[in-house]
Amino acid sequence: MPPGPAASSQVAVTGWSLHVPGFDPAGRVPWHDRDPSPRPEPPACPPAAAHELLGRKGLLNKDAATRLALCAVHRALGLPPGTGRAAGPPDPGVAVVASSNLGNLPTVIGVVRAVRAGRRKDISPLLAAGTSSNVIASAVAIWFGFGGPNLMICSGATSGLDAVAVGGLLLRAGRAARVVVVGAEPSDEIAAALYARRSGGTPLREGAACVVLEPADAAPDAPRLGAVVSPAGDPAADPGVANARWGALVGPAGSVGRPGRRRIDLAGICGDLYGAHGVAQTAVAAAVIAAERGDARQAPGTVGVVCGDATDGWRVLELSPGGGRCGGGTGE
Repeated sequence: MPPGPAASSQVAVTGWSLHVPGFDPAGRVPWHDRDPSPRPEPPACPPAAAHELLGRKGLLNKDAATRLALCAVHRALGLPPGTGRAAGPPDPGVAVVASSNLGNLPTVIGVVRAVRAGRRKDISPLLAAGTSSNVIASAVAIWFGFGGPNLMICSGATSGLDAVAVGGLLLRAGRAARVVVVGAEPSDEIAAALYARRSGGTPLREGAACVVLEPADAAPDAPRLGAVVSPAGDPAADPGVANARWGALVGPAGSVGRPGRRRIDLAGICGDLYGAHGVAQTAVAAAVIAAERGDARQAPGTVGVVCGDATDGWRVLELSPGGGRCGGGTGE
């Protein structure tokens, strides 16, 4: 039976992950500095080694972004290595919203080149299925058995926070009881070349991130999502306006931080995750709140996130602590 109306208009972040191969967050993201008992996590595996986390079966012909997305969801759900593929009927109460601007372009271009060269017989039916614009979202849903609404967002630099906003809307509308929001981008030659045509100088970084959203009534201790809004112009360009509404939380290329604390700029320290960037920053913001709530010396406060650029516009999100002690989610 489809989920009924949401019990609460508030949305909680109950799980999160940041899966960026080759990036060590220790000492570079806030929760690693403040969490008194950090949980050891294995390094994020690259797409070619996704089988180490997901198991080998089912990964054939899956592109790099899809593999990264599957890894990020696997970690956000807290699943042990080699598990996670659905064994029973899909759960209609769990929705998937994916964000990627370059995800399957290498597959699409490869198929187009084969057709132009007259090698249509060389195109595998399994490979052709990967040309669908919704391939990441559908692959995540099939892999984990999520049978609710299934959407793909490809709206440029704001895509990650656009996906988070859509996930919150699905919950508030009663279309799902749980929403898995995942962002992923590759950094192969084709993706990097296309990204370079619009880049402001920050390099494209291969990686993925995931946040799991549920009604706040079901998770009273988890961080709460505020509204995802579109400010007029660059929210970091006018410090007076930005500080009045968001505190010292915003910055160029997408930042997250706390008033009176240092700011973390994910693009500046690990590269631009582009379509996954807003999801990654939301995951970091949730982890910051969880780490501070787990430290008796810290008073958890509101954390803000911004993503976008001058070309595609800006999106801003605010996360606040829930009640009690915060739990759930993984730190990287």
